[in-house]
Amino acid sequence: MAAAAAGSAADVQARFGHSVKGLLTEKVTSCGTDVIALTKQVLKGSRSAEFLGQAARNMVMQEDAILHSEDSLRKMAIITTHLQYQQEAIQKNVEQSSNLRDQLRHLLK
Repeated sequence: MAAAAAGSAADVQARFGHSVKGLLTEKVTSCGTDVIALTKQVLKGSRSAEFLGQAARNMVMQEDAILHSEDSLRKMAIITTHLQYQQEAIQKNVEQSSNLRDQLRHLLK
């Protein structure tokens, strides 16, 4: 009976050992999975920082382009105003030349 009890105790210990090994294996696997997930998240975060940096650089470039366009539009508005003045002056000169032509025709008659 002592031998049976010893065999039974050894059997319980073996099952307990397998149970503990199984739990350890599960925990190691779970930790490994968590480490992989954490690594992926860190890499994703570093890529996000890269993307944010690129977006900031693109925004600065766009801002420069907008400022340059705004400056060009101001210059074009000034040129348009000058061209309107010149057009008015040309129209006055054409009207005056018509009057002069009429006066010359009248004199030459």
